[in-house]
Amino acid sequence: MANVPEGLLPTVTLALALATQRMAKKNALIRHLPAVETLGSTTVICTDKTGTLTQNRMHVKRLFFADGARDYDAARLAADEGLARRRLFEVARHCHALHTVTVNGDTQLLGDPMEITLLQMARAMAEGGRDYPRRDEIAFDSDRKRFSTLHDTPAGGVLYCKGALEAVLPLCAAVETAAGVEPLGAGQRECFRAAESALAHDGMRVLAFAFRALPAGSPREQWEAELTLAGLVGLEDPVRPEVSDAVRTCRAAGIRVIMVTGDHPQTALAVARAIGLAQSQQPLVITGDALARYTEAQLQVALDEPELIFARVGANQKMVIVEALQRKKHIVAATGDGVNDAPALKRADIGIAMGIIGTDVAKEAADMILLDDNFASIVAAIEEGRAIFENIRKFLTYILTHNFAELVPYLAFALCRIPLPLTPMQILAIDLGTDTLPALALGAERPAPGGMDRPPRPRGERLLSWWLIARAYLFLGMIEGAAAMAAFFYVLDSGGWRYGETLAATAPLYLAATAACFGAIVAMQVMNVLLCRHASRSAFSFGLFSNPLILWGIAFEIGLAGVIIYTPFGNEVFGTAPLDAGVWLFVLPFALAMLVAEEVRKWVVRYRAARHQRPERLRSP
Repeated sequence: MANVPEGLLPTVTLALALATQRMAKKNALIRHLPAVETLGSTTVICTDKTGTLTQNRMHVKRLFFADGARDYDAARLAADEGLARRRLFEVARHCHALHTVTVNGDTQLLGDPMEITLLQMARAMAEGGRDYPRRDEIAFDSDRKRFSTLHDTPAGGVLYCKGALEAVLPLCAAVETAAGVEPLGAGQRECFRAAESALAHDGMRVLAFAFRALPAGSPREQWEAELTLAGLVGLEDPVRPEVSDAVRTCRAAGIRVIMVTGDHPQTALAVARAIGLAQSQQPLVITGDALARYTEAQLQVALDEPELIFARVGANQKMVIVEALQRKKHIVAATGDGVNDAPALKRADIGIAMGIIGTDVAKEAADMILLDDNFASIVAAIEEGRAIFENIRKFLTYILTHNFAELVPYLAFALCRIPLPLTPMQILAIDLGTDTLPALALGAERPAPGGMDRPPRPRGERLLSWWLIARAYLFLGMIEGAAAMAAFFYVLDSGGWRYGETLAATAPLYLAATAACFGAIVAMQVMNVLLCRHASRSAFSFGLFSNPLILWGIAFEIGLAGVIIYTPFGNEVFGTAPLDAGVWLFVLPFALAMLVAEEVRKWVVRYRAARHQRPERLRSP
């Protein structure tokens, strides 16, 4: 009983639960408690771009037609020009997967923010235009990279298609110009490719729009053939202003950030430069097509690049990337929002789903859900994850210290033929009573300054290290055990006891002596909770009210000990007797000795760390 930390399991569980509450306030919802601790050891974050690094507030900035580019402004785009380009706006109006709902009397559109923006653009350019009924659709997926819908119009069936240019352009045989529809030649194809590259270089997401009149009875597999290209749309999605700081924090914390996106490589690179993810002249950008040709060895070599971006990748390739990183012994956090992202989220050490645009399947597969879809919230969660690992170590040190102090009386009883200094009920009173709230208070400590200025802990580092055991058992525990035994013998000696004399379990002197041993452990633990707040920072560096829970925990500890020692009920149940003030004054020097000894040890640790980091300063005169 003395050597088993009975209160450890509920303390760890409650500490993790408190951490999830703090993370939820920072928009990171934890679905599985162990993920809290795993977050702290994350070494790589594979993140999407749209909505995570950017605001997912797209607006149309540029339009490109067969005869050149236009800056989009519905108020300034001439009516006759807009009429000539009506097919592009027809595609934007009809080719979407949005749903109209009514909330409190207001009609709202639900779905992809990009499609909402395109539909609003189309309606602005063709006010009063008709919405043709949809007959069928060919769904979007990461392999096709396009989406098509079939509608009944007065002229017959019309197929509208939008998607990535490389997926749409090979299907096109004609192009819409101001003069009408013309055959699509090689020169015009190259012109559209160059326009897409230019728009993507400016950080825009580029979509191609096409259409065709579909004769009745056409086979479904031929619907997306002989299309007419209507033009390109460049959408701008501003980066989140806080992401740049989050990326810098990750770099300082030794965490790699790898962008994995389905967007154009130039778009991904532009966003990466905007947020500071790509700082070199030539970061490595790997497309999905290139990744499909990589051997396992080639991918392992590529992952060693300091700046790496994956673009135009499919959801299945995201899992390939995650697995390759795990083979390099990385702890991987991966983000996703779609149904196809679920395998990668499940495979990652930490799967992170988007709370706003994420599907139910992605959320179910994830360990954490970002309530605001913000990359910065991932970094805040990692900081909390690192803090909770350190907090668990703090209360492990705190708990194991009194475990050693409880073990010493039993060893002395067995080896030295003395009365039993501490009863089993008193052990339980400490383990499951007085120490519970102070241990929880240590588990609720806020992240310490500098927690994100060091690299992630090694993958094989264990929670219960030899260094922790040595500090708790062989250093703090020995001091506390000495105080407990000294208080026990102080009371016995004051009552006239002599070595070898047997005392009855109900003798007043014996009850007072065990109460002194119990009270000494409690008093030393009051000091110990202040010392365990950090392994190297001085206890005096913390503000008095920096963690109010510790003050409440100490008050609870002292109050419960008072009930056990000074009330008839406590005396009867726990086998104690009231103590006079002299006993507490006797224990006080031991508590001060523990404080001095631990502060000296911490100073030595800080001195060695400073000498290791800045030897040139310490060697200077």
